[in-house]
Amino acid sequence: MNSDLITGINDSQKLERKMHLKGKVKKTSKAGAIIDIGVEKPALLHVSQITSEKGQSILKVEDALKENQEIDVYIRNIRDDRIEVSMKKPLALEWREIEKDQVLKGKVVQIENFGVFVDIGAEKPGLVHISELTHSYVRNASDVVSIGDDIEVKVIDFNRRRKQIKLSMKALEPGLDEIDGVIVTPAKVSRRDRKERKSNKPVEKKSEDIQSDPEPTVMEIALREAMDKAGIANGNKSSKSRKTKNFSNEQEEILSRTLDHRN
Repeated sequence: MNSDLITGINDSQKLERKMHLKGKVKKTSKAGAIIDIGVEKPALLHVSQITSEKGQSILKVEDALKENQEIDVYIRNIRDDRIEVSMKKPLALEWREIEKDQVLKGKVVQIENFGVFVDIGAEKPGLVHISELTHSYVRNASDVVSIGDDIEVKVIDFNRRRKQIKLSMKALEPGLDEIDGVIVTPAKVSRRDRKERKSNKPVEKKSEDIQSDPEPTVMEIALREAMDKAGIANGNKSSKSRKTKNFSNEQEEILSRTLDHRN
């Protein structure tokens, strides 16, 4: 809302909060004063909203106001039964007007090692932490901004009770996936890979992935037993093929005797 002086308003329906008007003191009391602001009903000026010529708060109404005195006032509240005004210039941004993700313009007023303070028109400056200045690594906040710079910021968090406002410049910068229409899609990771990365251990293969030797048949088992009894090495893979042929007749005889014995 523009705080410049507004004249010519004679209807309370046209009044808006923070309007700057001229008023005339009609009556004073210990609680405050009644002010004529040119509309159909007078406005109330509470003692807590009265200031001296130097803009300081006062203790007694009579110390600052006299009847028929012309003063500058600002619309503070508009209610059904009354209009409230103040001699204190309102904040450009009040706490009830602050919202998360709100984009505002402000001025850098202070630079610290941990970030910068920005005047956004609120009761207190907001803080842009050094990590919220830009997407790139920042060693010193002064490398990015200077005192007096007009910047645009985004409200990322605020606390009315602690009077804290957290701001970000980085949130208004395009990310890597937004530059020149480039879309960065992260690589898909399988469940097995995620499990392996999480445990830092290789994932055991499923039983069906492991090829096992086929189960020996009854004939093969009998042959092996017969060969063991005859002193022939069962798993001697280094034997040459010609030696295997020389024992073929002997193996058949041993197998026959073994089977006859079992029967």
